[in-house]
Amino acid sequence: MDAGAKRGPVDRFIDLIEVTAAGFLAVVTLLTFVSVILRYFFAWAIPDSYDFTRLLLGILIFWGIAVASYRGDHISVDLLWSTSPPWAQRAMDVFSALLTLVAMATFTWMFAVKVIGTRADNVGTFDLRQPVWAYYLVAWFGLAAAVALLVMRTVRLVLAPEKLAPAHPPQPVE
Repeated sequence: MDAGAKRGPVDRFIDLIEVTAAGFLAVVTLLTFVSVILRYFFAWAIPDSYDFTRLLLGILIFWGIAVASYRGDHISVDLLWSTSPPWAQRAMDVFSALLTLVAMATFTWMFAVKVIGTRADNVGTFDLRQPVWAYYLVAWFGLAAAVALLVMRTVRLVLAPEKLAPAHPPQPVE
């Protein structure tokens, strides 16, 4: 049996979040590349390309937060953690996961309020007047995914820390 067959629904959900974030990165990259080529060679711009790129970049960042939050790949300072005994390291990991979960849940709630306000204000893009709230809603789904993944991470930290993917240790520069 291969490693892919042993993966449960939680791991497949995590993979889906990662693929979604990568897809948004590909779209932002492609849109930027095409916009530059059109402006440089044909003196023509895609209508609302700046707005689309800006909005898609926000979506990408929020979906990337979801992936980084679960994997633990975000920037951290481990001076105290690395000198602590294993039981204290685990306690710090659980505390930081809970604190991050509370902060991200609050951010997700407040961004939901922003999505609703943007929809009510009927904010649109500059050229095509496309509703901006739809992009905000997709970004909010990324934040909601981050909260879901942080819940999964916290549960795994408490119940089964061996199921967490190991963080990539920094490589020394020679």
